[in-house]
Amino acid sequence: MTSDETPDDSARPEDATPVKNVGFAYFFSRRIVAPLARVVYRPRIEGRHHVPRQGPVIFASNHLSFIDSFAIPMSAPRQVHFLAKASYFDGPGLRGRISREFFTALGASPVERGAGQAALDALDAQERMLKAGKAIALYPEGTRSLDGRLYKGRTGVAFLALQTGAPVVPVGLAGTNEAMPVGAKFPRLHPRIAVRFGEPLDLSHHGPATSGKARRLATDEIMAAIHELSGQELAGTYNEVPAHNPIERIRQVFPHERR
Repeated sequence: MTSDETPDDSARPEDATPVKNVGFAYFFSRRIVAPLARVVYRPRIEGRHHVPRQGPVIFASNHLSFIDSFAIPMSAPRQVHFLAKASYFDGPGLRGRISREFFTALGASPVERGAGQAALDALDAQERMLKAGKAIALYPEGTRSLDGRLYKGRTGVAFLALQTGAPVVPVGLAGTNEAMPVGAKFPRLHPRIAVRFGEPLDLSHHGPATSGKARRLATDEIMAAIHELSGQELAGTYNEVPAHNPIERIRQVFPHERR
């Protein structure tokens, strides 16, 4: 593995933040899966020394592939928590149990995806994690980029940062869309990926979380930092999921503030 790490960054991720009662799945993912992935993909990991080792922190990343949620936890110098679809945790039989154990070991928590109350519940869950001093990972774009461009960010990440005072560490991913393109069932073995951690952002100067202007300006600062790390072409618009019903189509015609 090549990186720009200083000597104190050479410690394994699990050495930085002890985790209690994580069980065999966590041991397996950290001690076996992670080293194997590093051998196969030879990831270039940059800027790990920027990541605070203790206290709440938000990793805000671009989103290119399903494996982004594996690349960040496996590269960060501390345990990272993120929300994942509830279906990964409630599947039946042995396959469901393996999926549940694996995602739990990676630091994932189940959440029902959607708008309205589901979105508010997700924000509440992430706020509780931050207040407990944990590190969480979020994708401000909301969903994966299908064309490789960087889309405008929703304001949920900024809301959490302003609400909790947690610093935001921007993350730029590259090559994950080649390692596992959208629609692929399994990762490819040869593409090389890069994970770049930027300097922590203190967004408090933008104002309180209750201010829409503060949330928007803070979000734009986050996306500018991600863009500098990822080098992607800017889309200049939101990455909208195709509308499935008339209400969703109306919302896309008249965009509202994204949280």
